[in-house]
Amino acid sequence: MSTYRLEMNGIVKEFLSLRALDYADFKLKKGEVHALLGINGAGKSTLIKVLSGVYIREGGEIFIDGKPVEINKPNDAMAAGIATVYQDPQMITSFTGYENIFLGTESEKKGVFAPLSRKEMKKKAEDLLVEFPLDIDLEKPVYTLSAVEKEIIAVLRALSKRSNILILDEPTSILTEKEKHILFDLIKMLKNKGVSIIYITHHLDEVSEICDNMTIFRNGKNVATLPVERGEMNFEQIAELMLGKKLDALYPKKTRIDGEVILEVKDLYLKDKFDPISFQARKGEILGIFGLVGSSIDEISKVLFGAMEKSSGHIKIKDKQVEINSPGKAIEQGIFLVPGDRRLEGQIGDQTIASNLTLSKLERITNGIALVDRKQEDQYAHALVEKLQVATTGINKKISLLSGGNQQKVVIGKGLFTQAKVYIFSEPTVGVDVGAKAGIYETMRELSKDAAVIVISSDCEEVLGTSDRIMVVHQGRVTLDIDAESTNLNNMLVHAISAS
Repeated sequence: MSTYRLEMNGIVKEFLSLRALDYADFKLKKGEVHALLGINGAGKSTLIKVLSGVYIREGGEIFIDGKPVEINKPNDAMAAGIATVYQDPQMITSFTGYENIFLGTESEKKGVFAPLSRKEMKKKAEDLLVEFPLDIDLEKPVYTLSAVEKEIIAVLRALSKRSNILILDEPTSILTEKEKHILFDLIKMLKNKGVSIIYITHHLDEVSEICDNMTIFRNGKNVATLPVERGEMNFEQIAELMLGKKLDALYPKKTRIDGEVILEVKDLYLKDKFDPISFQARKGEILGIFGLVGSSIDEISKVLFGAMEKSSGHIKIKDKQVEINSPGKAIEQGIFLVPGDRRLEGQIGDQTIASNLTLSKLERITNGIALVDRKQEDQYAHALVEKLQVATTGINKKISLLSGGNQQKVVIGKGLFTQAKVYIFSEPTVGVDVGAKAGIYETMRELSKDAAVIVISSDCEEVLGTSDRIMVVHQGRVTLDIDAESTNLNNMLVHAISAS
């Protein structure tokens, strides 16, 4: 009998020329809660997707209880007893808890016209609650349930398929402190019943509280597997293992100028997302805001741009108080956000490069009767494509046909077209190759000469490499506010993964 419930040995996964997993190893014991750690892009998500059958590996072996298994699709993972609960469980909210648990497996009988018995589903749900005693009413529709109750239903859905390997992906990202401990009690119950759990998180305080061991990934491979010592975790050692070496040549030389205050934020607050936050953004410097997934840095960017409504607080542009209650109002007041998800939030994929570049401020290219002047649009588009060195055969090409880096350049060009006073870059180089990254960083530095520039990112190296001043956010709270030259990557990461 194998010591391990799961063994992944020498796993290789490639995407074109990028090796996302480089002979990676991972082992999981029966009844163990094992943390999987690493910065964004380290290979954690790719490993999990290989294990859950979303990706097909190019090399390596997977063993369950000592026996080799082939996992090439999600059904293979399910048959092997592997289930994943993602950070925001997807459900049909008008259905009851028990209907969501057995969605897709409502009847044991096969066929299109197999009878659906709610009585049978209720009975199976009751049996689950006997096996896993939890305080939850599964007859309520999901829209009436709390976040942790939805998480419990997602876990019960996995357990209903007799899964004995459970992957929890950032399970506390939408939970309150009280709800978090309800989830932890469930995890302890599952552990005692022999369920093995892979726990993916950026919060080391959670690892210390709930996990037995941790594996740290960097550059697509396992760099360390360590026991979890309750209350004695060395945050700096873990940060050093997660980060590895730093590339300096990627970032332009910093030319900080102590210019005028363009943006002043006072006690900006969003209920249940981030505590009151205050800062200034000046002309001549780049302000970096760093936080890991679930820290609420994305919400900060969206409140500043009016895409989410603040609970309270004040925003001033050049000493004038403004109300930002929509993206249109933000652009009108001189604020532009380059969003983290360019495809969903930053562009219209089936429109041309030219129309995407000018969309944010149409009044600049419309004539007296509100019709777009195509000649003027083309002139502006050509100038921006040349300035940002967008690789394209022409401005009338659909933006969706460009590479990720060139799409991002077009979204940045859309911001330049607004002639903003404040530029906010959220996750500016996600999915962008190294060459394109260098160009984007150079553009940020150039913009900072005449405007306030804020970089909001979950990549600590990116924030340190680009910024003159740095704020670190942990679970909606600012834990560090410092000049970039007075800190380092380890210090930033320590403040991002703990409240210290």
